[in-house]
Amino acid sequence: MRIAINPLQINPQDALLVIDVQNDFCPGGALAVAGGDEVIPVIHRIAPRFDHILLTQDWHSPHHASFAHAHPGKHPFEQTEMSYGPQTLWPDHCVQGTPGAEFHPALRLTQAELILRKGFRPQIDSYSAFFENDRTTSTGLAGYLRERNLTRVFLVGLAYDYCVGYSALDARRLGFPAIVIRDACRAIDLNGSVASIEAQFVAAGVELVDSVSLSSSVDPNRQLGVPLKHL
Repeated sequence: MRIAINPLQINPQDALLVIDVQNDFCPGGALAVAGGDEVIPVIHRIAPRFDHILLTQDWHSPHHASFAHAHPGKHPFEQTEMSYGPQTLWPDHCVQGTPGAEFHPALRLTQAELILRKGFRPQIDSYSAFFENDRTTSTGLAGYLRERNLTRVFLVGLAYDYCVGYSALDARRLGFPAIVIRDACRAIDLNGSVASIEAQFVAAGVELVDSVSLSSSVDPNRQLGVPLKHL
């Protein structure tokens, strides 16, 4: 899929949506994405360009229905049928209140105005920042964006082919322009999931860009703050 490199102007109605940069998705975590921590310097480089930064946090109950251990005889990365359709089963990860669920300690985005927790309902998973996996139960993020008059979303984080990708597709479904900053994401690529999500990006009108294409009138040296774990 072609990545746009033409200059792209950031404006005050744009929101940077930072998806699930948590310990369990970074090297050494329970569901580590290869190179997951490599997104942090890129995010730090572009974050000062945005007036509005929103974070998502996977936040599962200890025996969540998306965990393989909750399905006797099943193993991580296998599929099962849930009431809402097919569901990939995962290793236990981002369990509420555990170190794995915390934001990576290097992430420094204290100017973020919202932390949205998702996946906390025990019987349903949530990839998207906008909807649970039944595709109808809303997280409330769309209402927040509209109330704040935020009209376009830029997406970064983990994982590109799951939570970032599903969030971008749902943004488009709700009428928001959605731009994925590819070098600020890392992918799992499970059974061709990267090719699949990129085909859906094309169909839905999700734009894929590189961080060097972003421009803004905001001071790029604006202070980022202290690590999120100290909030």
